[in-house]
Order: sequence, then structure tokens, then C-alpha cells
Amino acid sequence: MVAEGLRQLYSQKLLPLEEHYRFHEFHSPALEDADFDNKPMVLLVGQYSTGKTTFIRHLIEQDFPGMRIGPEPTTDSFIAVMHGPTEGVVPGNALVVDRRRPFRKLNAFGNAFLNRFMCAQLPNPVLDSISIIDTPGILSGEKQRTSRGYDFAAVLEWFAERVDRIILLFDAHKLDISDEFSEVIKALKNHEDKMRVVLNKADQIETQQLMRVYGALMWSLGKIINTPEVVRVYIGSFWSHPLLIPDNRKLFEAEEQDLFKDIQSLPRNAALRKLNDLIKRARLAKVHAYIISSLKKEMPNVFGKESKKKELVNNLGEIYAKIEREHQISPGDFPSLRKMQELLQSQDFTKFQALKPKLLDTVDDMLANDIARLMVMVRQEESQMPSQVVKGGAFDGTMNGPFGHGYGEGAGEGIDDIEWVVGKDKPTYDEIFYTLSPVNGKITGANAKKEMVKSKLPNTVLGKIWKLADVDKDGLLDDEEFALANHLIKVKLEGHELPADLPPHLIPPSKRRLE
Repeated sequence: MVAEGLRQLYSQKLLPLEEHYRFHEFHSPALEDADFDNKPMVLLVGQYSTGKTTFIRHLIEQDFPGMRIGPEPTTDSFIAVMHGPTEGVVPGNALVVDRRRPFRKLNAFGNAFLNRFMCAQLPNPVLDSISIIDTPGILSGEKQRTSRGYDFAAVLEWFAERVDRIILLFDAHKLDISDEFSEVIKALKNHEDKMRVVLNKADQIETQQLMRVYGALMWSLGKIINTPEVVRVYIGSFWSHPLLIPDNRKLFEAEEQDLFKDIQSLPRNAALRKLNDLIKRARLAKVHAYIISSLKKEMPNVFGKESKKKELVNNLGEIYAKIEREHQISPGDFPSLRKMQELLQSQDFTKFQALKPKLLDTVDDMLANDIARLMVMVRQEESQMPSQVVKGGAFDGTMNGPFGHGYGEGAGEGIDDIEWVVGKDKPTYDEIFYTLSPVNGKITGANAKKEMVKSKLPNTVLGKIWKLADVDKDGLLDDEEFALANHLIKVKLEGHELPADLPPHLIPPSKRRLE
């Protein structure tokens, strides 16, 4: 199993480097067995009353223990919503001593945090495949930020390293990004690949206002998330109540479908995500080893240790640049300069270790060879396992039947009709057909092409339409097949996708016995 391979690589090759250079005091606690075995996790982050708890309720279609919903800041705790045989709550202090759960290292954040942390467990099909972390609403103002009693941004960063997806929720009516929210987004800086944004409660505003709100949100995020790529934003109303303004219903349905597909893919990609996170961690551990050993090398043996320490901390940017040049390391691999300077203030530099090439060579070997072998195993494991997707709850509501996304639209139009759906427009198509010089009731490809290219669709699309319409594969089109070709052109021009194979309800009546 890939999980077992990752666990062995970490404990035998990466952990010795981390321990030697005190990586865990500066960055992230050591990984445990539960970190490699746990189900994919989704972390929900947002300001108060953006609909985080309601979003979970919408996904699992069930109330969970400890759930409170309201317009005021209601969720004041971190709640891990997980699968369990019976419904119940496990308090934070009990959670961090449970070896089967991936939360043991949260002990470091102290009682102020543990009193605000719990696990809500319940039997639910959605939670069979994923776990969801609900977080306290992010507030604005200095007073609320300092009264938490624990480092809120640091806790979120701890979760961000271990989860598979981070969903930032925004309310269409409250787009202001408070200081604390801005700080939190910056703390998630190295995890942009896991980040998705949801603009919730979008059914409460008109289309014109929604366009402006969307633009304002993208502008605000662009100032905080400093990446050239645009973060993916899903627009919708994620709860089970009727839409207040239904004008954008189709847009909301398509967006919800895309978000659900993204969440459903998490179990299938979980091993790949853990592999990716281990590579990220190994690269950071290597850079950290270079930083610590460089500081050790610069320290005097006897006198002036304290003044030298202050000098080194102040000039840490120069040390970064030197390491970058000497070891050809990308600037993006270095930890935050300001954060590193703060952490170094309380450290005893004399206890730092000098560079030990053997430990670094082991990690280099792991990245160059062992990880490549595990990548092959990941693909093999995926192909051997049945399709792993999240099932149950809201995910089942739109899977099949008439309320599935796009049912009865495009190529699916007329799926439940007794009559052939192309028949109603066939007289119009017949008029064109008989102007194209049919021989024995059929027209050639060259004659059909003259008419089909008038649609201005590219040849690749028209070629696919020809293959679908030529049901008997004789290289000619009769009147029914020509009508079908025109129907498929209309489907494409209306913005719908063409089917890979011709659906049974589109097969011309005279050809159905052939099928």
C-alpha cells in the first residue's frame, strides 16, 4: 500500500533530518501513523454567518452533534465531523490522546484551544469517505482577535497541511475581508493548490449585482493571494431552501455540480495528495537544515554569542540569499523570513547542529528514487481499486433521474418522449435534403458537407457529428440521418456538448431494429 510506503519513507529517511535540525520546533510537528491512514479531510474557513455549518448540513443532509446555526457568530469551536458507529461528541482533550485520530499533535496549542475543539461523530454515508472540519467564524476587530486565547492562524495552518481541500466561504452580502481573515489566508499561502472559494447566498441578489459582487471578490482576493493564477470561485446557494431570486438557477446548478465533482474526487486522489505533501515537507526540511547549519557555522566559540545572534537574525535575508546561490534552491522553498526571525529569537544557537551531508543525501535519494517508485504504485493502486467517490447525502440528489445536471437538455432533449425528438423539425430539414441531389434516397458526404459547413462549426466538430449521424456506417446520409445531423448541429450551436455515443432516444426510428 502507498500509505505504508509513505510511512516507512518518512520514519526512516525524513524524520532523522527533521529531528537533527529541530524542524518540529520551527515548522510542523512530526507526522504520525494516523496522518498516513486517515480519510481525506475538507476544511471550511470563513467569516461568521457565511454558511459554513449550513454547508456541512447541506452535504450530509443530517444534523450533527454540536451544530448551531444562526446569523450571529454561533460556531465558537473547531468541530471535526467524522464517521462513527453511533452519534456523539468526543471532547478535544480526549481526541488528542486517541492514536487512531490524526489530531494528537494539536496538544501543543494548549487547553484554551482544546476546550474549543471536539469531534462530532455520526453514521453517515458521506462521512464514510471524507471528514469535514468546521471552524469558528472569523471576526473583525482587535478585541475579538486577542480574546481567543490561542493562535487561531497557527491552528488553521496546522490543519491546512493535513487536509485535502480548503474551502473559503464568502457571503454575497459581506465581502469585506477583515484583518484576521487576511492573516488566515496568508497563513494558508503554501497551500493554494488545495484552496477553493465559494461565494455563498448568491441567490439573494440580482444578476447585475452578482456580477459586481463577483468582480469585487476577485479584486479583494487578488490583493491577498499573490499568485498570477485566478483562484477557482464557485457561485451558488448551498442549502436546501428555495432560491429567493431564481434567475441564475442554471448557473448555480452547474457550479454546484462542479464543486461536488471536486469533493467527490478527493478519495481517489488522497494517496497522491499525501505524496505531494511529503515532497513539500522534505523540501522545506532540507532548506531548514541549511539555514540552521549556516547559523551554527557563523556563531563564535566563546565570546559575543548574544550580539552575534542578534546580528544573524537581523541579516537572515542575506543568509537566505547565500544558501539560495550555493545550493541552487528556489526562493519559493524558503520559510517566511519574518516568521523565522521571530522563532529564532527564543532559540539557543549554540545547540544547533552543523551540516551533516549524509542526512541530506538520504533525503535527496528519497526524492529522486523512492518517490518515483511510489508514484507508479499510486497509479497501480488507483487502477486496482473500484471507482472511489463520495456517495450519499447531497451527492446522490443529482446523480440520476430527471434532476440530474443537464437532464433533458442538449443531446438529452426528448429522452422520455415516445416520439422521436428530431421528428418535429424533420419537415424543415427534408426541404434542404431534397435540394442536395439525393440518389436512391441518400446524399453523399460531399453534398452533406456543403450544407453542414454553413453552421461555421470547426471541421473536428462536424466530423464527430457525421460519425454520430451516419448510424448504418455506409458513408451516406438518408433523410432521417441528415435530420439527425442537423439536430446535433443545433445542439452544439446552443452551447451543449455532443455525446460520445449516440443515445438510444436519438437513433432514427427506421434504424432501431438494426441496433
